[in-house]
Amino acid sequence: MTTKPTHTNTKKLKSNRWTLGLAALGLVSLATVAQADSTTNAPATTNAPAAMPYGKKVKANFLTRLNEAFMEQAAVPAYSPPDTNAPPAPVRRIGPAPFDSPPYATQEWQLGGGPNIIGDPGALRDAPFPLMQAIYDGPNGKWWYDSRIQFYGWVTVSGNWSSSGNNGGSTSSTANFPEVYGERSRRMENEQDVLYIERMPDKNQVDHIDWGFRLTALYGLDYRFMASRGYLNDQRLFGENRFQGFDSPMMYFDLYIPYVAEGMDILIGRIISEPDIEQQLAPNNLMASHSLVYAFDDYTTWGIFTTTRINKNWTVQLNLMDGVDIAPWESNDPGCQATLGFNVQYIANNGKDSAYVGVNSLNSGQFGFNNLQEFIESYTHKFNEVYWTTFEGQYMFTKDAMTAPTVTVPIEDGFYPVKAGYAWAGGVVNYTCARIAGNAFLTLRNEFWDDPQGYRSGYASPYYEGAFGMTWWLDKLIVLRPEVRFEHAMKHDGLASTSSAINPTGGAMPARVNGPYDNGFKQSQLTFACDLTFHF
Repeated sequence: MTTKPTHTNTKKLKSNRWTLGLAALGLVSLATVAQADSTTNAPATTNAPAAMPYGKKVKANFLTRLNEAFMEQAAVPAYSPPDTNAPPAPVRRIGPAPFDSPPYATQEWQLGGGPNIIGDPGALRDAPFPLMQAIYDGPNGKWWYDSRIQFYGWVTVSGNWSSSGNNGGSTSSTANFPEVYGERSRRMENEQDVLYIERMPDKNQVDHIDWGFRLTALYGLDYRFMASRGYLNDQRLFGENRFQGFDSPMMYFDLYIPYVAEGMDILIGRIISEPDIEQQLAPNNLMASHSLVYAFDDYTTWGIFTTTRINKNWTVQLNLMDGVDIAPWESNDPGCQATLGFNVQYIANNGKDSAYVGVNSLNSGQFGFNNLQEFIESYTHKFNEVYWTTFEGQYMFTKDAMTAPTVTVPIEDGFYPVKAGYAWAGGVVNYTCARIAGNAFLTLRNEFWDDPQGYRSGYASPYYEGAFGMTWWLDKLIVLRPEVRFEHAMKHDGLASTSSAINPTGGAMPARVNGPYDNGFKQSQLTFACDLTFHF
């Protein structure tokens, strides 16, 4: 999470019946409601001190300092109005950010790539989570602060009750599929245990080259949706089909060069695919669950990724990759080949609109492990300080697809299609958000997605999915996200794929196929779910 500077133009965040109703239920404190009504909707300060105190508890051992940091931060609200008596925060070269984070997943207009955008100083160190605070409070606190190196992370657990889970196996089976992440029905899950080690370049300054890096360690159920063929998980996922595992979806070096246009950023390594509204890491999403549009597209890529800010309106990204979801050394796979990416972001002068369009991955399109040719367009509009909406459209395809494993493609990230040849999928998703308090907002998601060859979901059909949820920050460390979700496959007799190395049902789809849900028995599914994320 990052901190954004104070707005000079803000509107009053008005409470409404949702806020009062949640307050009556005890979900949002009346103090928060009153605070939101009586103050302007200034961006979060995350209660950062004006100057970081170093070595406050040098004599205490590390575990004592860590425990005290957790205790202190558990009493800190996620969102506080800015302190008018505090010294001014560094002025961002690109002006104020459009959103508060928290409660939102990000403070910026949608733009994939590095942890902070060009024109932002990357000041996470001024609002550290407990692990970093314990380090700052120790004997070498000043050195760590000056180094800009950060250690932080979170644990996310989730649970769901689903209308699926009655057929084709026990509730431990993946009866919720093609809903991913929450694919196992009626269960509690250890979704993600994540540790970041990173250094953010100062991309606000323009007088010197700066550098950074990010290493991500992830353990939990969600490793299943980050697989690169040839890296770590071939046997654990595609052979043994384990439901808990380890991955490192982001490993890159970050070089910031201020002398190109208004700044250029270069990432070298492995990153999460750039264009999507959604991301794999739990705090980066607007809801606990993921859309179908996101569930089956590109996930991670290896290569060289450049982001160049042309002016206040335009940013361009040019990328050279080795393919999609495949390690660079996995040369036997036809999808391991030179792959281009190109994205353009436009931000309107009025500060209300942003468009982000491009080609996520483009090469020969030859059938491989996950060699998708993907085109994505998204648009975001901010109505006011309470309401905003964002759309994403997607089309992806591969050529000469086969219906069963081959010598060169013995495993597939998804399903082999129901017929050979050109295989495609695509759709559109919308998120609309309403902020109901300083620490909470509501989200409505609607989407249409089509998988006519069953190449991505294993069942050839168009789909509708809709979900409604709330994001509620209990304090600076804990966020709770309950939601209700309905999805429906529009074809009752859609063909099912009979071959996939990572078919979540553990093999071929059942002979009786009335729909994709509940192991092939249902066309529709209703899910109640909630996740909880604890930051450290």
